[in-house]
Amino acid sequence: MAKKTYVITGTAGFIGYHLADLLLTQGHQVVGIDIVSDYYEVSLKEARLANLKKFDGFVEKRIDLADWDAVEAVFKEHNPEICVNLAAQAGVRYSLENPRAYLRSNVDGFLNILEACRHYPVEHLVYASTSSAYGANTSMPFKVSESAEHPLTLYATTKKSNELMAHTYSHLFRFPSTGMRFFTVYGPWGRPDMALFMFTKDILAGRPINVFNNGDMKRDFTYVKDIVQGISKLADVPPSIDTDWDATNPNPNTSGVAPYRVVNIGNSRCEKLMRYIEILEEKLGIKADYNMLPMQDGDVPATWADVSELTEITGYAPSITIEEGIGHFVDWYKSYYKINS
Repeated sequence: MAKKTYVITGTAGFIGYHLADLLLTQGHQVVGIDIVSDYYEVSLKEARLANLKKFDGFVEKRIDLADWDAVEAVFKEHNPEICVNLAAQAGVRYSLENPRAYLRSNVDGFLNILEACRHYPVEHLVYASTSSAYGANTSMPFKVSESAEHPLTLYATTKKSNELMAHTYSHLFRFPSTGMRFFTVYGPWGRPDMALFMFTKDILAGRPINVFNNGDMKRDFTYVKDIVQGISKLADVPPSIDTDWDATNPNPNTSGVAPYRVVNIGNSRCEKLMRYIEILEEKLGIKADYNMLPMQDGDVPATWADVSELTEITGYAPSITIEEGIGHFVDWYKSYYKINS
């Protein structure tokens, strides 16, 4: 396998950290961009970066993606073959409180990545989108060939805009781009604002857990190592212009005028939230108290990924069950926070 230089944005973040760790283990060079924001506990982000700094092939760049001069300097210095954009202002619910943060990071920052890939051509731009893009669509499982035109949150809107921006740049400047719609990622080193992390923290503290829509939720829970395996394999297979594309009946996830595609990366299983919680209780050995609440604004009752495009392109399909994945998370959580079983 040829060793390459990757620029990965968001390497202090959950998915970016795991992807960088995988690629560094494979012998690639990783230039990690992250501003290390205080959206959640900075100490967790610093701990992730400390692990990456143990690799000789890791270079840290602590810059803001919205700073064009800083982004350009990184690409000019390192000339990466592949760019993976995972940095973003995350969180569906936080977009209701601080919408401008999403435009700066997810739109302005992504524009700078596109400009960098334009002026310092890469073999492939791979970037994070979201299952939230499907919004009001209730056709299950979600297929990238179907509509994603009715997002329900500003977060989802910014990620959908990334797909449109990438298509434009791939058309105009002919660099391949792949957008990845992630489905409810969980696992060790996860984000403290995500359900599994919050549930675990509250259960261990003896507090009731908040369960929205009175527990009547279903999600395609995807283990983080399945996600990063999918990313690494996609990065090796840049898209080309789709010669079968029909402009009179256009397929939204490929293009006849650009080397462009969008794929789902999910576990391809629709799991009940209450089963997810039950497994966590089993792994912790503690029965939780539930605070049943109504559905939150912008949320959806179910997600479920069709990953046939991912498998067709790479031969890979996520496979780690929630029983296995939650067990790994609990083991990590207890170790990281020094909690005796």
